[in-house]
Amino acid sequence: MADKQIYLHAGAHRTGTSSFQMCLAVNRAALEAAGFDLAYPGRDGIPEGQLGLRLPSLRHRRDKDAFFAAKVASVLQDHSPDPNRRLILSEENIPGPMIHFEQARFFPAAAARAEALRSGLGPVAHLVYVVRSYGELYVSGHRKRAEDRPVNPFATEIPVRMRMDRGWPELIEVMRDVIAPARLTVVEYGARGRSVDLLRLMVPGLEQVALREPARTLNQSATDAALLALQARYQAGDVLSRAEWQAVVQEHASDTANHGFAQFSAAQSAELQRRYDADLDRLDALEGVTLIRSP
Repeated sequence: MADKQIYLHAGAHRTGTSSFQMCLAVNRAALEAAGFDLAYPGRDGIPEGQLGLRLPSLRHRRDKDAFFAAKVASVLQDHSPDPNRRLILSEENIPGPMIHFEQARFFPAAAARAEALRSGLGPVAHLVYVVRSYGELYVSGHRKRAEDRPVNPFATEIPVRMRMDRGWPELIEVMRDVIAPARLTVVEYGARGRSVDLLRLMVPGLEQVALREPARTLNQSATDAALLALQARYQAGDVLSRAEWQAVVQEHASDTANHGFAQFSAAQSAELQRRYDADLDRLDALEGVTLIRSP
């Protein structure tokens, strides 16, 4: 589908991706009437989320690339078979999961995954990616992971996070060079605004489409008290269903005190912020990339 217009929201994790996908869901009828097909996953109970992209991981041999490209092409055919209709696709796991942060590796399978996506999807008209400061990203990711499984104490993870092998500029270079979108926009988390604003930024021609911001808030982090209670249960061997761990989160929602569940020292936070600020400057200098920074 070489002439098909595809608009790709590729994440990142912990930057309001689920809220953006809920925005697509609540505006589905208006977007479809305007000539757009939609593809997004159904995590967090997002209505009509049917996207299930299969992309290679580190364990897959490169001779499987054609297999994954065919899987992507099949997904594209399922979600948007008409070459004359435009497609809006949102998936935060395109560069890979955050699990590799535990080995100080920043999305190490991104290139192979981007190649499979490009081969199966075809040309992308506009790719939008939201970035967040490293300190906030690492803390938020650790907290989210701790909701549904046992995790190591954050203090033991800090040395690994501080020596991460690369960062946002290297990842965005992969997306630019491998996916090769006609336009690539990187938005700093603090400049993201509402989900409808991000959608209008990504997709031209929506000025006359009445869009609604979703009323439902998604993917809110648990309080320290909830995470400590959950980890006590996981460490004791409990296995909790989604409904069970969410009940614990709600039970402790009113205790918003800082119990030190996951935090860097002031010096560590300052170092990560320096690294992030320098990387924003590097992103701003990348050819073919538009960076929208926080005020």
